[in-house]
Amino acid sequence: MSFDKNSGSPSMPAHVDTQLAHIGREPSRFAGMVNTPVFRGSTIIANNLEDWEASRQIDNPMANYGRFGTPTTRSFEQAITTLEGGHNCLVFPSGLSACTHSIMAFVKSGDHVLITDSVYGPTRTFADRVLRRMGIDVEFFDPLIGGEIRNLLRPNTSVVFVESPGSWTFEVQDIPAIAEEAHKVGAYVLLDNTWATPLFFKPFEHGVDVSIHAATKYIVGHSDALLGVASANERAWCILKHGAHDFGQTAGPDDIYLALRGMRSMSVRLRQHWESGIQLAEYLRTQPLVESVLHPALASDPGHKLWQRDFLGASGLFTIELKEVGRPALSKFFSSLELFGIGLSWGGFESLALPLDKPPTRVASRKSYQNPLVRIHVGLENIEDLVSDMGQAFTQMEKAL
Repeated sequence: MSFDKNSGSPSMPAHVDTQLAHIGREPSRFAGMVNTPVFRGSTIIANNLEDWEASRQIDNPMANYGRFGTPTTRSFEQAITTLEGGHNCLVFPSGLSACTHSIMAFVKSGDHVLITDSVYGPTRTFADRVLRRMGIDVEFFDPLIGGEIRNLLRPNTSVVFVESPGSWTFEVQDIPAIAEEAHKVGAYVLLDNTWATPLFFKPFEHGVDVSIHAATKYIVGHSDALLGVASANERAWCILKHGAHDFGQTAGPDDIYLALRGMRSMSVRLRQHWESGIQLAEYLRTQPLVESVLHPALASDPGHKLWQRDFLGASGLFTIELKEVGRPALSKFFSSLELFGIGLSWGGFESLALPLDKPPTRVASRKSYQNPLVRIHVGLENIEDLVSDMGQAFTQMEKAL
């Protein structure tokens, strides 16, 4: 897609690297500023009665107010919409907020909701604590179910929530097959697309109605802002928009600005996350204390064929399943790591290794895990240094056995 240098609007196809450098920018509107400035404000003054009346919308007469966005917001929303190929999108204060309020927009008491068994933990907690309390029938399904999900769908199924690859255990779902069956009963397909980013999985080409990201992760890319985003196709857009606005969801302009800034380098960063992640994953497969490596971009992974079919790349996040090593040895492993921090979140420039303190909650999956799991995010450090750090940590763990 090529771009008008003044408006940033698309005119013909171009490489995604070019898109990322230009989308969501309109220097001619802002005194030639290459980046859309940070607009902080709540009240927006109309010049006259006619302008005020013209700004009022049929479905939201109060839309001319900071809660519904500023030029900073619009720049980011336009960029994400272009990248994902959706109809429009909204920003939220966090990834979890984007997940929960997207679901809420499409459900009512008495509905049936299907959620992948490998969903992000806080989304699962929301379903169990909040949706059930609202009288919504929540059912978790095997992430490998594919088209067989037709056997779980009901006339009152309103939402099928998918996440591919799955949280912690990285099962790749057959999204097109699931979406085809879900649409037969009128259900909306919502996808947590954070792992793949808008660059490596194109949700609307695979039947998804709403694509959700924790922009906190790879879109921001620097571990310094919390943000969520949900984009929708035309069928789902008005429902998503009303649901978010009814709950008063909004996001701060400074965080949105950081997301816009991070997005400019996302393709470059992700290429290194992807390449380094594969190299480290392949190295870890050789370690005697590693039972398995859960990474769909590896040829050895059960989901690799689906990943090859549907995805355009991989990020730097995956999980290793250790053999049963015991607490002292596991503690020694983590205390020996020098370049990998122990911390929540991922998608930043820094490498992380996070232990799972108990097996992930699963009620419908064919595969269960009882051995220790360690989720690894490969950052932007030199891969030889990261391999060396992991190697010495495994050596120390072996000594502690």
